[in-house]
Amino acid sequence: MQTALPVSELFLLALIIIFAAPYLFWRLLRTDYYAPLVVVQIISGILLGPGVLGAMFPDYYATVFAPPVIGALNGVAWWAVMLFVFVAGLELDLQEAWKWRGETGLTAGLALGAPLLLGAGAAMVLLKVSDPAGWIGAKGQTWQFVLGVGMACAVTALPILVLLMEKLEILRTALGQRILRYASLDDVMIWGVLAVILLDWDRVTRQLGFLLGFAVAVVVVRKIMAAIPERDRWYGGLIWLAACGYLADWSGLHYMVGAFLAGAALDARWFGIEKIDAFRDTVLLSIMPVFFLSTGLRTSWDMGGLTAFAAAALLLAAMVAGKLLGIGIAGKLLKWGKGEAWVIGWLLQTKALIMIIFVNILFDKQVLTSSAFTALLLAAVGSTMLTIPVVAPVLRQRHDLTTKRG
Repeated sequence: MQTALPVSELFLLALIIIFAAPYLFWRLLRTDYYAPLVVVQIISGILLGPGVLGAMFPDYYATVFAPPVIGALNGVAWWAVMLFVFVAGLELDLQEAWKWRGETGLTAGLALGAPLLLGAGAAMVLLKVSDPAGWIGAKGQTWQFVLGVGMACAVTALPILVLLMEKLEILRTALGQRILRYASLDDVMIWGVLAVILLDWDRVTRQLGFLLGFAVAVVVVRKIMAAIPERDRWYGGLIWLAACGYLADWSGLHYMVGAFLAGAALDARWFGIEKIDAFRDTVLLSIMPVFFLSTGLRTSWDMGGLTAFAAAALLLAAMVAGKLLGIGIAGKLLKWGKGEAWVIGWLLQTKALIMIIFVNILFDKQVLTSSAFTALLLAAVGSTMLTIPVVAPVLRQRHDLTTKRG
């Protein structure tokens, strides 16, 4: 009779799989042009989930990813994504957005509004052509589902956008800084809309209390953070992060909403841009792959693979068409040069982590079913994989696009 392995050994075995499988795939097959490591890690999370690995090797899957192991992995994943969203909040540069507020507000508004409307339309199509119960979660309402899917289609993943622009060597150029302004403003709108979707009338007193308390606490915390030595700010920031996450979750919002607010309330200059970049890269390298696996464990193919991919294709079309349409209109109104709107639209199309985090929250709150979650996850991966292959050839031919100001 075979003796069961201790939970600690199963946990470490799961970590070996989580880190080794995507790295080897990425390095040996040289997928970086189409699929950076972070995208391969997300895809690996799906493949390691119950719908693929679990279906192929059910006994092995049940042994390695036993409930105690999944519980331990989920704990790591929660903290990983809180750190990542905290850094995303820190990286917002609203001062620069305010400096160029007319151009930034118009562009960011159209970049968000057009894909939101097309994404909401795609959501309504899904509800019309099949049973709404297959898409709307147990605690979700139709308006929450439609608005949630629409906003998911409008998301731009600011941290992944930074990584891709670094790869394209345009992050510190005039074009790169313009795109960061648009994405930063959209990030604020995204989390604001999420708060509306999650508004719980049974807990509205708690939620209003949290927001009012947060506004007061920000004043105090900012004074403390400005006064303490630089070496203590990271530790203080982590305490602030955990507190905001706890209170946001207690109020009925979500701990990730609290994590974003915790970062957005602080100034990046207190921590140093280079240190923030290094910290983000460390989080992505060391613990975010666990979040990717926990995301993969949520995928479901109950509706059938064909249905999931068809829904993902519809959502992907809404994302791409909406973003290009919105940026195209902005380009016409602001009289951009030839090719600018195309490049900016595709770069703002980057979804990956922030969209995945967004739909994870909606799934946690039972606004989405696992089938809707799976379709959105596939669409997020597809949109991100398209970015560099479309943009890189244009930038190689149009060096002038990276130097224009405004």
